Amino acid sequence: MSQRDGFASGFFAGALFGGLVGGVLGAVITSRLDLESTEEEAELSNGVVEPKKNSAKRRMRALDNGNLEMESARRSLEDKIAQLNATIDEVRQQLGNVNGSASQTAGDRSSIQD
Repeated sequence: MSQRDGFASGFFAGALFGGLVGGVLGAVITSRLDLESTEEEAELSNGVVEPKKNSAKRRMRALDNGNLEMESARRSLEDKIAQLNATIDEVRQQLGNVNGSASQTAGDRSSIQD
């Protein structure tokens, strides 16, 4: 009985602690993202456009690289799916041969018993 009571209180304490830690972590990450976006807006308002262009170019390159990676991953998955389908077909043929042999054997047995 005491273990169940301890479990319930520990569960609620863990949920409360996890909620607090998650909230604080979320607030810290959000504030950092807000600072970065505020700095970018300040650069734009000051007329400093070149760093933004460079970062835009970097983002475009990253997107292109990401698209290339996605395309190669997609092709790899398609190849693996084709291999799996071929393997499934082979197993079906083998099972069909086994089942076909079993039904013929059963037919042979019935004709022998008559």
